[in-house]
Amino acid sequence: MKKSRHQKIKELIDQFEIETQEELAERLRGAGCNVTQATVSRDIRELKLTKVSMGDGRQKYTILAQSDHYLNDKYIRVLKDGFVSMDMAQNILVVKTVSGMAMAVAAAIDAMKLKEIVGSIAGDDTIMMAVKTVEDTQIIMGKIRGVLDE
Repeated sequence: MKKSRHQKIKELIDQFEIETQEELAERLRGAGCNVTQATVSRDIRELKLTKVSMGDGRQKYTILAQSDHYLNDKYIRVLKDGFVSMDMAQNILVVKTVSGMAMAVAAAIDAMKLKEIVGSIAGDDTIMMAVKTVEDTQIIMGKIRGVLDE
């Protein structure tokens, strides 16, 4: 039961921009899961959900790559240490990094497993990422800002 509920939470977070525990609980109930606020709160902790900025002042729940907590901390540190700036050109996201850090920062962003990114190319201090849509590019920028602001 818990395992299937956790899977449903992951699906809902991928499908919708869920901003609050209450909204997550409502969506779970709509999907046939009988949950309380306490259960949802516990699930959020167990799944290690985090909120990221959507770029318009709102935040939503997301799951960072969770295969190895140590690696997550390492990637977050690399992203924070190497990141300089980012800008978009339509559906291309260009990330500027400290000289020599582009490949490491690209690996950190890849570890976030952002489904909107089609692929990346890293040079010495610049990363170019092909993103599915212009809107997705704005979402990605919000997610990266969310990690940097933690």
